[in-house]
Amino acid sequence: MSQTNQRAFARHVLPGILTLVLFALAGCATTPTAIGPAPARTRIAADPIEFPARLIGHHLVVEIPVERAGTARFLIDTGSSVTLLSPDFVNRLGTAASREPQRTVQVRSATGDYRTLPAVHLRRLTLGGLRLESLQALLLDHAELSAHLGITIDGILGFPLFQDLRLTLDYPRERVRVGSAVAPSLLPGSSFAFSPANKVPLIPVQLGERTVFVLLDSGSDGSLNLNPFGLDPVFSSGPRPGASVASLAGERIPQVGRLAATLQIGAYPLVQPVVDLTDQLSSLGGGVLKHFTLTLDQRQGTATFYRESTAPIITPPVRTVGLGFSRTPAYWRVASIVPDSPADRAGILPGDLVTRINGESVERWDLSRYEALMRTATWVEFTFLNGREETTGRVSVFELIP
Repeated sequence: MSQTNQRAFARHVLPGILTLVLFALAGCATTPTAIGPAPARTRIAADPIEFPARLIGHHLVVEIPVERAGTARFLIDTGSSVTLLSPDFVNRLGTAASREPQRTVQVRSATGDYRTLPAVHLRRLTLGGLRLESLQALLLDHAELSAHLGITIDGILGFPLFQDLRLTLDYPRERVRVGSAVAPSLLPGSSFAFSPANKVPLIPVQLGERTVFVLLDSGSDGSLNLNPFGLDPVFSSGPRPGASVASLAGERIPQVGRLAATLQIGAYPLVQPVVDLTDQLSSLGGGVLKHFTLTLDQRQGTATFYRESTAPIITPPVRTVGLGFSRTPAYWRVASIVPDSPADRAGILPGDLVTRINGESVERWDLSRYEALMRTATWVEFTFLNGREETTGRVSVFELIP
């Protein structure tokens, strides 16, 4: 396969929630600096309000009717202290939005990278029965995130947006619920206290005999991002290099492995979880949160995990061909290759363009379908575009982490 000259991958996106690789074991949601805009005033027409959602990969995508803008799709990012809206969505709102061309805000991602984004002021934003007044947000083009998920994303709703509400992310039933937070919570499950002053929820969990504070990061497509400093974790498999993850500063090669210890979230054990090692804050992403109904009450400062069963949660093996991609509707560009993987041995190079998977155009392969393929296939046939010619080759699927 020929090596293309186009090797500049998406380096400007935010990690985790905007990780543009299909092999996305871990990522960190955006954790902007305290310079970010203030949250909006919120009112609700009913108590509670429930929105349908769709689990794509490990992301819970919420579909909400928006006044003047039709149905819009959002991610709720509990790891972000700001709200990020696409310019196209803001344009659809018309006179309800006013840009602030002279004002920009510097945001810091969870990996410590920085980027400056323009600000926008929304006098009002009605999301179903939820009315937001005087919302300060930042503008970010979500085109690449939308391509990654295979569905248009109009915005990323930050955690402070729900400071006066009780927010429930019901992953198993694929729905989101918001309601009044004035009454004490009597929810079933395991509850943890966190400080609302942090603007993001940090809770203690048990890893073996050690207590580890983790960020609850619904904006991350990963499972457990672990900072090993001071923990000396023992692994039953790995760690070993995975596919690269795009971030503001460029690309990093994650180290992934399976821990020998059990992660205990209150009454709920995760046996030998798969982790992505990080030098930043440890966090629980959608790969773990998807097992739970998670309720966050910022006024009470509580996070409650609920699952119908307290039986141990088993993380399946990580299966892959060893490729990471950045996606467009027309082709997938190879962004990274796992060393000593079937893809590496097949001679695939960064920058190679994939137009078909198992004979079907890549536009028919959304994230959920591709992940399902990785769980069951023994091999995958890729069609590569070399100039004006196409070539095909089969690549075996293997267990990166048993």
